[in-house]
Amino acid sequence: MATTTMIHVRLEDSLKKEASTALEAMGLSLSDAIRVFLTRVAAEQKFPFALRVPTAETRQAMEEARAISKARFDNQQELFDALEHA
Repeated sequence: MATTTMIHVRLEDSLKKEASTALEAMGLSLSDAIRVFLTRVAAEQKFPFALRVPTAETRQAMEEARAISKARFDNQQELFDALEHA
């Protein structure tokens, strides 16, 4: 039997819950998803999806969106609640 090890990851509780719900619908647990991700990284020796540096225009749009979000919402949950009811 293979030796296993633990990985500890810190993330917001809401993200964990949302990801768990989405993965459960796919028949996967968080552990399954992380195992699949790391298996792909090890096999392919790269990230299993594209990561790109945003263009100057995209960075500006991201900063504007953050500023608007901070001005309108006290926390991320308020933003997500607003998006769900939009």
